[in-house]
This record gives sequence, structure tokens and C-alpha cells, in this order.
Amino acid sequence: MSSKVFCGIDWAERHHNVAVVDEQGTLLAKRRIGDDLAGFIELVQMLVDAGDSATDPIPVAIETPRGLLVAALRSSGRRVYSINPMAVARYRERITVSRKKSDHADAMVLANILRTDAHLHRVLPQDSELVQAIAVLARAHQDATWRRGRASNELRSLLRELYPVFLNAFADRKGNLTSAEARAVLAIAPTPTVAAKLSRARIAAALRRGGRQRGVDELANELHEALRRPQLHQPPMVESAMGTQALALLATLNVECANVDQLAEAASEAFRQHPDHTIFTSLPGLADVTGARVLAEIGDDRDRFADARALKAYAGSAPVTRASGRSISITHRRVKNDRLAAVGYIWAFVAASHSEPTKQHYQRRREQGDRHAAALRHLFNRLLGQLHHCLQTGQTCDPLKAFGPIGARPRQRPLDR
Repeated sequence: MSSKVFCGIDWAERHHNVAVVDEQGTLLAKRRIGDDLAGFIELVQMLVDAGDSATDPIPVAIETPRGLLVAALRSSGRRVYSINPMAVARYRERITVSRKKSDHADAMVLANILRTDAHLHRVLPQDSELVQAIAVLARAHQDATWRRGRASNELRSLLRELYPVFLNAFADRKGNLTSAEARAVLAIAPTPTVAAKLSRARIAAALRRGGRQRGVDELANELHEALRRPQLHQPPMVESAMGTQALALLATLNVECANVDQLAEAASEAFRQHPDHTIFTSLPGLADVTGARVLAEIGDDRDRFADARALKAYAGSAPVTRASGRSISITHRRVKNDRLAAVGYIWAFVAASHSEPTKQHYQRRREQGDRHAAALRHLFNRLLGQLHHCLQTGQTCDPLKAFGPIGARPRQRPLDR
């Protein structure tokens, strides 16, 4: 790092404290700025007065990787370091034992972190604008998927107390309560009493509104019989009240299902515009939605990860080895990018289900004693290594080269790290 001046920003919701120090740790300037355009102009002027230039911009340390201030700093082309607040708290203990804390002192701590230990912290990656847009859409889709699951579970919990025959009627159908057909039928039959009065024609009409095109009459007959089966009932007034609650929860589920579909389409459309789309989708188990999620988390800055091991550690797929004396333990990582780890489980599961080379790799891990989750994590680890290699070399993935010929038994080798 050629710069001899360092800046720390203690971020807050309405204002930010800024501290600028030199290479000896001497405070050059400090100020509280607002969280607006005027505040950013003040910050830029502070940096210019401290010697900031286009050829040697002053690096900035801040406790968050997102927000308008961070976006503006990254757009200016300077190095921005996102320091974990827990790490900042540990650094604060190096200079004070009284546990006193202030916004200005935290800004000083951040600036001194760069002065002494910048080489130990990562610069925010220089991702393209397209990748940043994909990250917004892919993460929003993932959040909507999680909210849809919570809404579905909440509705299911209510129906268990009110309407178990409805759950049984859709238990073996794709999507269960999140399917458009189940939601359309529940909208016209929120209680067992109402459902028992439904005609086959009304059920068939609801199925068509839910998008059903084939076998409508047959399914309507099945549901007509299933919803009329005898069951226990809540008291009439309680049943009516719970039916109203079910409709309210159904409305929430409908919104989340629509959000998932809309955001999936938007994320997929943006992902298909990226130059690396062909490389990502060449790997077994990755399609547009899952590929967009993976790209959103690793970005397209080729210098972000020094090697494949760094990427695997970031994703949490590489094991952690703890050695002390003659004691050695190998465990899976708990500190990781949770979003990347979540999509990695889906990626490995789909790959092991639909691609023969990856399926054989999964089965070999099971034969060696791995449980299901460990075998999928190991497969995810291998796939990440292959993805890193393909991105660095600009080539698409060939599963037969990556995993060996179908039926071949690979030589034993140490656990992938």
C-alpha cells in the first residue's frame, strides 16, 4: 500500500464520524458528516486536504459493506475495507482497558487498523455493475423464498389445528401449500364446513384459476371426496374465526409466492446477460436461478480469491483443522457466507441427482462413511474448485474430466481442503 494516510469511518444511520491519520498514527483531521450528498462532499474535501489524489487515493475502513456511502466510495475508485464490528471491538481493547467507547474513538480505531494491519483485511471486490445488480435480485429472491417457507409453515400449523383433511389432500402433490392449485382451493374453502358444501364444478373452476390445464375433472373429483371425509371440528364460532385467520395467512403466502416468481425471472434475465453465464451453467446442478445466487456471492472480480482454497473457505465447504500437540480435529466451518452455503447445498443436491459423474462421487463419499450432509458438502467443495478453475481459465466444465470416467474408481487422496 503506497498511501501514507488512512481514513476510518464510524458508520451510523443518520451521521458518520470520520478520522484521518498518518503513518505514525497522528490524527490529521476529524469530523462528523451527515448521511447525504453534502456529507459525502465534506468527506471528499477532507481526503483532498489530507493528500488524496487520483493516482494514490486514501484507503477507507468502514464497518459495513453496503449503503449509499459505501457505493459512492467504491465508485470513486478507492480501496474500501469492510471491517467486521467484532474485529473492531477487539482492536479497541488494544488501546483501552476501561472499555470506554465513542464514535470518534471508533473512527480512529478503524483508521489505525488500516495503518497497521491492512494486509490482513480484504478490500471490497471490484465487481461489475451488472454483478452488483444480480446480487440485489438474487439475494432478494433468496429472502423471498425463505419468507415463503415461513408463511407456508405458519399456514400449515394453523391448518393442522383446523383442517387436517386439506393438508392430507395435498400432502403428496408438488409444492404442497405453496402450489397455485392448493392456494386456489383453500381460498374458496377456508374451513371444513365450507369445504363440505363445495361442488365439483367450483373445485374445478378453482383449479383452473390456479393454472391447472390437464386432468382438471379427475383432480376435482379426488379433492371433492377428500374434503368431504369425516373429521373432528372446532366449535362453530372458533372454526369461523380460524377460517378468517387462514385467509389472512393465505394472502401473505400468495404475495410471497408471487414475489418469488417475479424475482426469479428478474434474476435469471440479468444473469443471462453476464459473460460468465455459459461457464456457470456448464457445471452440473447449476441453472439460471442457482447460478445467479452463486455469482452474486462470489462476484466477477478475478482477484478477489487468491486460489480455490480461499473460495472454499469463504463458502464454508472446506474443513477446519485444529491441531494442538498430538491432538488433531477436523470439523466443518461455521463462520462462512451463509447465502453461498445455502445455495451450495441445493447445487450439490441437484448435481448428485441429475449428473452421473457427480452422483457417483456422492455415492463414493457415502460408502466411505460420510452422512448425507457431509457427502453433499464434499461434493460442493469439489464443484467450487472446478468453478474457480473454469473462471480463471475461461473454459466451460466437462464433468467427465472433472470427476473421471463413469464407473472409474479414483485413487485415494487426502481430504480436499
